[in-house]
Amino acid sequence: MLHDRVLVSLDVEAGERRSSAGIVIPATAQMGRRLAWARVAGAGAHVRTVEIGDRVLFDPEDKAEVEVRGQAYVLLRERDLHAVASERLEDGQTGLYL
Repeated sequence: MLHDRVLVSLDVEAGERRSSAGIVIPATAQMGRRLAWARVAGAGAHVRTVEIGDRVLFDPEDKAEVEVRGQAYVLLRERDLHAVASERLEDGQTGLYL
């Protein structure tokens, strides 16, 4: 990866969802603008806020899809990330940075 680029793989849960009442909502259902979670698979040398394995929140409408060795990934700039959920926490931190 070069510069400030981040390579992410979409979470499996991005497909079908269930409402709070238990109704199954298919992945093809039209909804308002919705952000998506993904896991970081690669990061460029100038990426400062995420590491490989972190979960990130991004807008799926602003994505560039790429296929590497038969696996589908999304290529983003670091500035296009909206939040980072990380398990590498210090005391007093929430792990979600907005």
